[in-house]
Amino acid sequence: MAGVSTGTVDRIIHSRGQVSQENIDKVNAIIKSSGYKKNIFASNLAFKKKFKFGVFIPKASGLDYWEMPIKGIHKAETELLNYGVQLVYFYYPFTLEGFQKAAQTVLDADIDGLLFAPIFFESSKLFLTNCQQKGWPVIMIDSQLEGFNQAYIGQNAFQSGFLAGKLASIGLAPSSKIMIVKIARDIDSTSTFQQRTRGFYDYFSQLKNANQFELIETIIRDEDNAFNISEFSDVSSLFVPNSRAYLVAEAIQKSGNLPIRLVGFDLLPQNLAYLKSGNIDFLINQKPEEQGYQGIQYLYKTVVLKESVTSLQFMPLDIIVSENCAFTQF
Repeated sequence: MAGVSTGTVDRIIHSRGQVSQENIDKVNAIIKSSGYKKNIFASNLAFKKKFKFGVFIPKASGLDYWEMPIKGIHKAETELLNYGVQLVYFYYPFTLEGFQKAAQTVLDADIDGLLFAPIFFESSKLFLTNCQQKGWPVIMIDSQLEGFNQAYIGQNAFQSGFLAGKLASIGLAPSSKIMIVKIARDIDSTSTFQQRTRGFYDYFSQLKNANQFELIETIIRDEDNAFNISEFSDVSSLFVPNSRAYLVAEAIQKSGNLPIRLVGFDLLPQNLAYLKSGNIDFLINQKPEEQGYQGIQYLYKTVVLKESVTSLQFMPLDIIVSENCAFTQF
């Protein structure tokens, strides 16, 4: 159609130079009018090209939540196995020191793209800067770090905290006491904790009477096994900004089922059991399995198919209660 050789068209499509601007314009005009698209998959098969994607997330051992995105990642890995895609896993213990040590191992690796959960805020920003310098496409899940030209799949943590504030307070009498229960190591370093907590407080700051409720906090480190709920018998509602609401629900049950509302995150088996028993009132589901699956699919589209992807894919803020948990896919 362009009146040029196959080799000339090949050089134009793959930007290899040594072609006149007249022919470039002519071929590109035909491409645009005909809707032609390169068959990247066929090209990769012809050259038997392989692609390595890194997966950089916390170890699931002792952290039940992280088993869920791993299921989604493994599902995507199985689907893409015959398409020249190989996954390399970089797990780290859920400590700041463990993260920093593993981050250097990742940066030394030979990979084409990375699925990354930026748990530790400041260290993750430095790590992403180094990834950008390497030219790696990075897909973030679970936590979002703004200011980086990388895609994110997950909930809007701030909005999910805002929603939790509404669930924790709806229908409560004025001057009720509401407590945020933070259960994790290195709490101040984790971006999700920060964003959810900010969103939670922001909900109350926007109420017409900002002093209607009394907001308090308590921190429980992983090493602390004891949580005496009876010390907070005057609290009307509790909010746990991560997936470990079941630990608080257990304490409520042991106390004789004090009438305290409990709001948490994620459909872990332990959380679902206490949701069904009535010790947890609301769970906000962020679909971690789908995040892991979609994250690998995004890398495939970006690296292998050379397609552009949506920079932000927010998971819906699903509210799960005992009445609908049996019909929720997870």
